[in-house]
Amino acid sequence: MTKVNARDLRTNETDDRGRIYLGTEYANKRVTVAVVEVESDRPDDEELAAAYREASESADRLAEEWTETSHEAWSGLDE
Repeated sequence: MTKVNARDLRTNETDDRGRIYLGTEYANKRVTVAVVEVESDRPDDEELAAAYREASESADRLAEEWTETSHEAWSGLDE
């Protein structure tokens, strides 16, 4: 039986079906791999919610600043 070091399997490259290429040294051999952890490349719901909250607060601040600036500009035209 061929022993495999777990560090040899660390890769970020998978095909479109999630398969990892192990290399030619494992050709024609039966290989069993346990999935220990799966990481998503997309943000989770909490990260998205925080980003939306931050964007909303930022938009509110910009709207308030625009309103103040707009009022100042219009009142300056009256002078």
